[in-house]
Amino acid sequence: MAPDLRQDFNMMEQRKRVSMILQSPAFCDELESLIQDQMKKGKTPTSLLALQQIADFMTTSVPTMYPAAPQGGMAALNMSLGMVTPVNDLRGSDSIAYEKGEKLLRCKLAGFYRLADLFGWSQLIYNHLTVRLNSEQERFLIVPFGLLYSEVTASSLVKINLQGEIVDRGSTNLGVNQAGFTLHSAIYAARPDVKCIVHIHTAAGAAVSAMKCGLLPISPEALSLGEVSYHDYHGILVDDEERVLIQKNLGPKSKVMILRNHGLVSVGETVEEAFYYIHNLVTACEIQVRTLASAGGPDNLIMLDPSKYKSRPRHLEPVGDGSDIALFRTFCKRLCFNGAVNSICSLFRIF
Repeated sequence: MAPDLRQDFNMMEQRKRVSMILQSPAFCDELESLIQDQMKKGKTPTSLLALQQIADFMTTSVPTMYPAAPQGGMAALNMSLGMVTPVNDLRGSDSIAYEKGEKLLRCKLAGFYRLADLFGWSQLIYNHLTVRLNSEQERFLIVPFGLLYSEVTASSLVKINLQGEIVDRGSTNLGVNQAGFTLHSAIYAARPDVKCIVHIHTAAGAAVSAMKCGLLPISPEALSLGEVSYHDYHGILVDDEERVLIQKNLGPKSKVMILRNHGLVSVGETVEEAFYYIHNLVTACEIQVRTLASAGGPDNLIMLDPSKYKSRPRHLEPVGDGSDIALFRTFCKRLCFNGAVNSICSLFRIF
């Protein structure tokens, strides 16, 4: 057996043993007894509080720990079986190599991948969510090619340069899908304001991308996206000419782009903003597909006037002023086991 495979199997065995211990009723009883004895003696050090948080986490029933997934995904199945790898697995010596800012971005992006899977936005190991890690050196984080969205952790993310070359492989021995990063690299090169890019395929998104009318202004979610750009399908993105065309079609300000007969793209100055726009874009597409199916065609739809919407006071529809961050944090906290939000998020140290 190759050394790399042997190491992976050994790690799997270690995790299996840890899981068996944590799920053992005898261990839970022993831990609870220890906590109660210390509390009776009036001792409440920080370490004891941490043990209490772990005990609360283990004794919470699975149905209340996890939110119902909007559409499913592998993460939902893993959650129902109690097999969830922490998003933040940077511990001890593993975390020394990364600065605080990179640790936080790794946790956010890994959490984003988990959310995408829970919402049913993943497509096995394909499509990508990326983050610009360093503007001066042009370093980016991307998922290693071969991991499911539900398996992504902070340490497993791969650091690459603008050409897609690996700078830091992370905790796996997997490579990077070069063709998948081509779209991202084209956008990053043309838009220095962009820090996060999302590219996904959903059924409703693909359906709208194939409609000549494009995304219609029939919902608040559609209007909240601002200017929607479009890019025609040319097959797998591999040549420089199409890169230039993508940059031109996206423009200098647009936050969302619909790839014709293909999928959806959103960009943001933060991870939270990119999540906000892709969440609203997916929702707007789903609303349009369902509405057209029941209305019998676009002629029977009531269109909203974007100019009137934009003229409304900002406080009625807060977009880009913190609501995107609140939305992302809300879903990440739900991802961190609903009923034990505070204790688990503090243990994971995501936020």
